[in-house]
Amino acid sequence: MFTGIVEATGVVEAMTPHPDGGARLTIRAFPMTVGESLAINGVCLTVQHAEGDRLHFDAVPETLRRTNLGDLKAGDRVNLERPLTPESRLGGHFVQGHVDTTARLVEVRPEGNARVLRFQLDDTRYMRYIVPKGSIAVDGISLTVVDVGDDWFTVWIIPHTWEATNLHARQVGERVNIETDILARYVERLLERDEV
Repeated sequence: MFTGIVEATGVVEAMTPHPDGGARLTIRAFPMTVGESLAINGVCLTVQHAEGDRLHFDAVPETLRRTNLGDLKAGDRVNLERPLTPESRLGGHFVQGHVDTTARLVEVRPEGNARVLRFQLDDTRYMRYIVPKGSIAVDGISLTVVDVGDDWFTVWIIPHTWEATNLHARQVGERVNIETDILARYVERLLERDEV
């Protein structure tokens, strides 16, 4: 479980495809041990091998299909967050590290000291979980939804978030990972069961 408060960015060293599907992701981050979890652009992965701050992760074919990790190349910056501990403060919202879909960045607009980003979902089935003033994780960043359309939503980005995450490096047209609010999905599932 994560909060969506990015603690650092790391740099991709390599994304090596596995001959039978999936890939090995190597990043420079901070020292961790084998078996620990790390959210990388909002995707929860397990450290498979560690050499100081050089970490290796295996991404299975499903992860590459559902997320933007397959788009990564050497030199790309990724958002990093270690899991919650019992003593952690919950500064964002509950984020599982289980990405629902991806979205395309379609607009970046300055507004005062902020930037307004508009994203268009690749799978519009998930729009039902996105509501104004609700929480959403974009590349693992806990954000508040502002406006919502049929297949798009906007968020406002404060200067600190812009600089402390990989958002400042994102270009229009690039894909980001989207994890909708887990509470909305549980409520929907409970209502479905009540109808039976």
